[in-house]
Amino acid sequence: MTKFDAQPSHRLSLSRRHFLGVAVAVGAAGALPVSALAQAQAQAQAAPATLNPNIAQAIADHFSSIKTMKGGFLQIGPRGDQMSGAFFIQRPGKMRFNYDPPSRMRVICDGNNVQVINDQTQTRNMYQLSKTPLSLLLANKIDLSADMVRDVDSKPDLTKITLGNRTIFGDSTITMIFDSKTYDLRQWTVIDPQGKTTDVIINNVKTNIAFDDSVFRIDYTR
Repeated sequence: MTKFDAQPSHRLSLSRRHFLGVAVAVGAAGALPVSALAQAQAQAQAAPATLNPNIAQAIADHFSSIKTMKGGFLQIGPRGDQMSGAFFIQRPGKMRFNYDPPSRMRVICDGNNVQVINDQTQTRNMYQLSKTPLSLLLANKIDLSADMVRDVDSKPDLTKITLGNRTIFGDSTITMIFDSKTYDLRQWTVIDPQGKTTDVIINNVKTNIAFDDSVFRIDYTR
């Protein structure tokens, strides 16, 4: 079992953008540096679309079938700022992000709400999961025939699946980039309503992990 000790902090406001990029996924064997991120995106644009259209749904089904996972991440913010840490997922609806020092942030989702905790600024901010793009990543299944699919771009090397719902999320979208051969997710990108982009790249992923309930517990008394 995996356990964590929560640290005390107090409530204040925090930008929604800090957690919109913290959608969690599974896949790459190692973290991609920023240069590799740019290269992967360039390959996705340059390669001809020759894959069977059904490959995208197969990739989405593979991703949805992974119910628990943990690993490391590198988050690249809209201004190029970088933060790293560890993530933990239990489908449906639960996740946790622990940021490495000097950051003192944690993001916890218990299946209903998302809480962003910053011990440095003594802030706690709460968001309803169903009102964020995180709900799309943490769902039991990603159905590419549904209205939430904004774009599917299958290439020989990479497959990009962009999800969004204008009624719920406005112009916010989340794009997952998968390896077309292994079906592993390499990164995801969130674009917020202001057009600001956050990239998250994952590494050292392990699946089928048993987590203690406290990993995804939000303290509603604080």
